[in-house]
Amino acid sequence: MSTTGDPSGQEGTAPWCSAPIRQCTVPGAAGLNPAIVATYRATGPDDWSRRTHYIGGRFENLYLEREHIPALMPVLDQVLVCAARLLDRPIESLRCGFWLNAMEPGQNTSEHTHEENDELLSAVYYVDAAEDAGDLILYDGPLTIRCTPQSGTLLFFPPDLPHAVETNRSERLRLSIGINIGPA
Repeated sequence: MSTTGDPSGQEGTAPWCSAPIRQCTVPGAAGLNPAIVATYRATGPDDWSRRTHYIGGRFENLYLEREHIPALMPVLDQVLVCAARLLDRPIESLRCGFWLNAMEPGQNTSEHTHEENDELLSAVYYVDAAEDAGDLILYDGPLTIRCTPQSGTLLFFPPDLPHAVETNRSERLRLSIGINIGPA
């Protein structure tokens, strides 16, 4: 993760400066990720419960019912464990929703936030990300934070922090899971 920009001189013009970005580990990620990718590849158009944000020729958000992707359950369990610790709340007081973000070579994800509802925290879990698959760019006031995706990494950030994903310049699919954590 790297930060660029000059935080001086623009104080008070942006909602964030040094936003809390946290990383957690997912035990067994190396074994879970191939199963998540296999489920994604086996999913047909009628299997998606919802697809949203049709931008640049693709749906940026792909929704599956939890039971359709069982290998993701340990990841979501760990998301709640980490979120409870980061938010200093009991785990049973939290819930999480998720969607898949599948970027083929040449695709990117537009700038956005996750503050549509009552989110307390947002996260991204990298299932499969080749070298040069597109950095996560977080716009933290006058700072730009770049996070290079690595399979098995779980990052947390504020839901109202603007972010985007650079173009996937690899020759492979870049698969991540977007997650929002809110009150149960």
